[in-house]
Amino acid sequence: MPPIGPSTLDADVYRDPQRYELERTSVLNNSWQIICRSSQIANPGDFHVWSGNGENVVITRRPDGGLAGFHNVCQHRGTRIVPESGTGARRFTCRWHNWAYDIHGRVTGVPDRPDFDREALKGLSSPTIDLEEWGGWVWAVLAGPGVAGPLLDWLGSEIAGELSAYRMEEMRLADKVEWEVDVNWKVCVDAFSEYYHAQALHRIPAADVKDARQSTMDVFGRNGMMVVPLQGALDDLRSTLDHNALAICNYNLFPTAVFNCHRVHTQLFRAVPLAVDKTRFEAWELQYDTDDEEYNDSAEMHWEVVKAIVQEDVDEWTNVAAVAGSSAYRQNIFNERECLITHFHRVCDDMLAGGNGLGLEPKHARDSATLH
Repeated sequence: MPPIGPSTLDADVYRDPQRYELERTSVLNNSWQIICRSSQIANPGDFHVWSGNGENVVITRRPDGGLAGFHNVCQHRGTRIVPESGTGARRFTCRWHNWAYDIHGRVTGVPDRPDFDREALKGLSSPTIDLEEWGGWVWAVLAGPGVAGPLLDWLGSEIAGELSAYRMEEMRLADKVEWEVDVNWKVCVDAFSEYYHAQALHRIPAADVKDARQSTMDVFGRNGMMVVPLQGALDDLRSTLDHNALAICNYNLFPTAVFNCHRVHTQLFRAVPLAVDKTRFEAWELQYDTDDEEYNDSAEMHWEVVKAIVQEDVDEWTNVAAVAGSSAYRQNIFNERECLITHFHRVCDDMLAGGNGLGLEPKHARDSATLH
């Protein structure tokens, strides 16, 4: 573990509406976040509508294969332009008053244009978003181009290198499950940033819990990583260090995503904030695209197990929601093995204070990143 140590956190971090609004503008909108799989907008004219963080955006596959995206808000009277995802887009028309937009968000058609102030319409467009593709995913910065820097710089070489080993761009989306839960978005991120709950909530056998005490955790930039030995694999893992094959590897990608990677399949656990006390939680199941029936059966079996475990986490959030406003809930008390949670919240605090969330790793973690 990195020498972060135990910590405490005020409960209002999860329930203060003013803080939530600041997180939307200073943390969430300024960060790279996953929107969808590239395969969901594979062909020119395919478009995807996404909502979250109080925002609504539309992303389109351009004729040259690249991406274009903008905030899905009509600049005339503030309605949603595109109600749902689809195909065959060359332009978008707001059905309220027939204002037309190209796929870059530029206003191209205004009925009765002479009735408007010419200067108000000059160069008018809906704000664009920053877009990149990596690992078979579409990523966006909702605050716009240049705000967060290049995606690979945001991920960092350590995390990007780790995730590259799973070749997610060669995987297919096998399933996606969504829940709407009455908790703050950070509760969902916290839940997949530690293994401490597994023995009680998931009833993990004592031998596996003992092996999991040998898990490796570290932080890189804004992000974190946790390597948990597979059942009965600890000795082989120690001798080979092949964690991609012999462990479940969690990669916390600040701010809202956790990848749960295994040699058979990979999940994305993603929190999409809807309000200070409401979150859309998503579990995406990726499997390698093959006709190998033995592999497909094995991957599906593994996914059913993981899905049942995730459901237990989601069910527990009902209990979190039940006491979120209690006067007896004053703080969270994190142990040293919950260090990824502590680091995550420190990054949030730094960005709220106007920082970029970098340079918060303990000294040995920064030295390790430099060596690698």
